[in-house]
Order: sequence, then structure tokens, then C-alpha cells
Amino acid sequence: MAGKLDGYRILILETREEAQFSRLLQDQGADVIRCPMFTIEDTPDQDAVGAWIRSAISEPLDDLVLMTGEGVRRLVTAADRIGLKNEFIAALAKSRKYARGPKPGNALRQIGLTAEVVTQTPTTEGVIATLCESALQGRRVGLQLYPEKDHSALLAAAREAGATPLPVEPYVYDTGAAQANITAAIAEIAAGRVDTIALTSSGQVRRLVEAARADGCEEQLRMGLALTPVASIGPVVSNELKIHGLQTDISPAEGAYFMKPLIQAITARLTQTPPRTAAQRL
Repeated sequence: MAGKLDGYRILILETREEAQFSRLLQDQGADVIRCPMFTIEDTPDQDAVGAWIRSAISEPLDDLVLMTGEGVRRLVTAADRIGLKNEFIAALAKSRKYARGPKPGNALRQIGLTAEVVTQTPTTEGVIATLCESALQGRRVGLQLYPEKDHSALLAAAREAGATPLPVEPYVYDTGAAQANITAAIAEIAAGRVDTIALTSSGQVRRLVEAARADGCEEQLRMGLALTPVASIGPVVSNELKIHGLQTDISPAEGAYFMKPLIQAITARLTQTPPRTAAQRL
């Protein structure tokens, strides 16, 4: 039985959760083009992460800002490697936890914890606004950061609120191996052989543009995206697209920044017109 997306080619830029995303799209009949973007690796400075974990256990943080679900999982795994997983989770339970949107909250639930505060806007700016509304004077605030992002404004906001920020960055991106994959994906977009590109993280946007520049095909990418609907999972990704002069054509309803609502939005948009013809894809 054909699905609603039967015949449509959808490009996804794979990081970690996109295997599930691919399955959900294929369940609707889509022809999914999977393009690995980068791999996520533990930070080389594991001593610094271990020291941060031990400090959080010996003197539990007053507040903890969690920017990504990946960061939560990497910290728990790092604690497990040094034999302190249970102690670390127990210490986190004592902190007031802020989650930047649903993903860190979901990761906390996997270890039996919940976020006391979930930012209404899942962006760094949303986190800063939330912190500015909180009583932080004299408090120790842990900040789980993520790679390839300038976090100076977040650190400054914590200090201006009277807090002592204690940052940790538990993972890094390895982008080198995927350059050829991205260049091939850009060629598919430019040739009109993609019905939509679906983006689920701001890092995907940055990596796509950086790879195009490195390979001398940025103009080709921009021309292709001008003719190809761009689907964004939410405001973080849409803002990153805007920073790079790119548009968002498809997005879920406000507040529904998850894979299934994104697929529903993609389906509603694409099924207004037939899939691009086989002749265009040759």
C-alpha cells in the first residue's frame, strides 16, 4: 500500500537521530536520501569532563543548563566510564535543571530525571531570557555547551545575573570524512532531483554551507535551494538558515518541534504538487 509520500525524494543530513527520522519518512513511502554530515565524538579532553563531573558530585550545582540531549547522554556516559554514573545522576537530581527545548528534557527522562524549567523558545537567546528571569545571585550554574557555537553571550548572561558559570563541553564534531557525501548531495539538489531537504539541527545548516564553500559550490547550493523547499524542525534551525541567507519553506506548528509534526508539515506541502518527474532525476 502506497504511503502519502510515495514517489517523493527527501534529503536528510544525517547526524545521530536521523536513522529514526529516515524510518518515519520511509513508513510514509518517501524515497529517503541519507547524507552523513559528521560524526559526534567524545571531547579529547576527557580529564576536564571527568573533573567537572567529580566537582558536580562533591558539591552539587545549584542550577544546570542543558543545551542538547546529546550533551546529557555524553555526560552520563563519561560518568559511567569513571565509575560514578549513579553518583552523578543523584547529584543532578539536586540541581534545578533548565532544558533548551524538548531534546535535553527527553534525555533527562531516560535517566529518571525531569527538567524543572524548559525554555519556551529552544534557542540560546531563549535560554538567556529564561536565566535573566531567574534568581541566580551567588549560585553555581553548570552550563552544558556544544561544539561550533559561540557561547560567550550565555556565559556573560550568567555572570551578569550574579552566578558563577561552570561550563563543560562533552563532545566534538568530526566533519572531514563526510565532505564527498555533502558535495554529492548538493549536486542532487542543484540538478532538481530532490523534492525537499529536511533539517533537524543548526549544525547541519552550518556544515552544509561550510562544505559548499570548501568545495567551491556554494552558488550551486544556493541556486538549488532556491528551487527546493527547505523543511526546518523549528526556530533554532530556521534562525541558522536566516543567518546564512537561506529560507525556511516548511516547518511544524509552533511548539511542535519534533520529527512527526515535521513529517506532517512536509507531507502537507509536498502533496500539493506531484513528485518531480523521473525525467528530471535522470
